Amino acid sequence: MRGEASLSADHTSRDALAPRLKAQGKDTWRIGEDLFIITDLLDHNRAVESALTDLSRPTSDKITLVKEMLGSSAHPFTIEILSDLVGRKWSHVCDIANAVEDFGVDAMMYYADMAGDTYEVSTELAQLHSALVMLPVLRSKLTDETASSQARIDLLHEVLHNSRLNPVTMRLAEHLTWNPRHRRYLSALQWLIAKFSHHMGQSMVTVITAVALGSNQIDRLTKFYSAKLGRPAYINSLVDPEVIGGMRVQVGDEVTDNTVVAQLSELNRRLESAM
Repeated sequence: MRGEASLSADHTSRDALAPRLKAQGKDTWRIGEDLFIITDLLDHNRAVESALTDLSRPTSDKITLVKEMLGSSAHPFTIEILSDLVGRKWSHVCDIANAVEDFGVDAMMYYADMAGDTYEVSTELAQLHSALVMLPVLRSKLTDETASSQARIDLLHEVLHNSRLNPVTMRLAEHLTWNPRHRRYLSALQWLIAKFSHHMGQSMVTVITAVALGSNQIDRLTKFYSAKLGRPAYINSLVDPEVIGGMRVQVGDEVTDNTVVAQLSELNRRLESAM
């Protein structure tokens, strides 16, 4: 959990630099690549993280360290992003890596915007999430940090080699696989889906059912939740055979469980309370 100072630093920096990051055009891909590499570097080098977040160290010294660390290989705007971040206050040393990753995802979203592929990427991420729900062994292997990063990437490519995913979708999946960051794969995908939904001005509504919803059902749910929430809703439809009857719906942190199991549990709770 990020502290208040880190959340403020992350949001303030991204809001301030967002227009200029978006204006980088095709270079947003290269900037996103840079930032994912830097996220991985920081995650595996606590000494560098500490040096870049040390409040007693002058910001100018930290910017010099950034430039020495990245050399001439990084995009100039990547260096500008890092220079802004190291001048801010962080609640925890590791939070700066989270902010770098956030910027990396933003860069990839802006690249998708430029290519006109934002909705396609969002949809493909949801489809990948739904497919992996049924493959727990594969998910475990994709986040197995005892294996090498290259071994995990090779497995991902083997599984997705015929999928014809959008390049942005594939790059985001590769990022989650190369550096799992101690996250569950489904949770990380859900995070990306939520970011894309928010980016498109939508509210993501995750609906879990025992069998796949039809297009008419999704359309009805989209209209219902768009009206209820007062903004366009994106229905992230997932299949879980263990859901018996009804559906489980999550909007943000609020979960509505209308499954048979949930109703029986509530009935049992009421009976126990009455005894």
